[in-house]
Amino acid sequence: MAHAYRFLTQPEVKFLEAAAERLIPADHLGPGAREAGVACFIDGQLASPWGLHGRQYRTGPWQEGTPEQGFQSPLTPQEIYRAAIREIDQHCRMEHAKAFPFLEAALQDELLRQMESDALPLPSISSALFFSLLLRNTMEGFFADPLYGGNRGKAGWRLIGFPGVAAANYTEELDHHNQSYQVEPVSILDIEQQRAQVDAQGYAKHIKLRVEPKA
Repeated sequence: MAHAYRFLTQPEVKFLEAAAERLIPADHLGPGAREAGVACFIDGQLASPWGLHGRQYRTGPWQEGTPEQGFQSPLTPQEIYRAAIREIDQHCRMEHAKAFPFLEAALQDELLRQMESDALPLPSISSALFFSLLLRNTMEGFFADPLYGGNRGKAGWRLIGFPGVAAANYTEELDHHNQSYQVEPVSILDIEQQRAQVDAQGYAKHIKLRVEPKA
């Protein structure tokens, strides 16, 4: 089903899908960030109060802070994403004749490395600030509950073996030492849409996966 974007424009979506896919690419272990819907997750966050820094202190003075002091920009996440994507695409068109999503993967990787080290100069924003926000949001979108738009098919959870919503029957596993707990992941969205069973107390019922013995 197509996602109805609430903040991002189509060029911005294409940029984020391309950039996020380079940060978490698809491989033999499973889908990457594009297929997992990371751009949808980021769009939802940007359209929320977080995107406007609705709960953040917004009055200066603004000074360069230390890493331990956290986010120090006067710009909101909405403003950071909009300005950075526009200016990076402009840079790519000037230097490489194409916007970022249409460049070769190796060149995209190099540009992302430049952003990470703040070596890609942008007119109105630090490329390192944007990269750190993009990387954090990409990881959040890949591993958050699918309720928030990303982690489609629970791709991130399947990759690391995370079971999702807590179950009531963990006590049954206490005596199974040195054995991995391999179950079909259950999300909040699964429970809301009645795709997963819960017990009388509302705890998820986990279904164990059949693990083929190693040859």
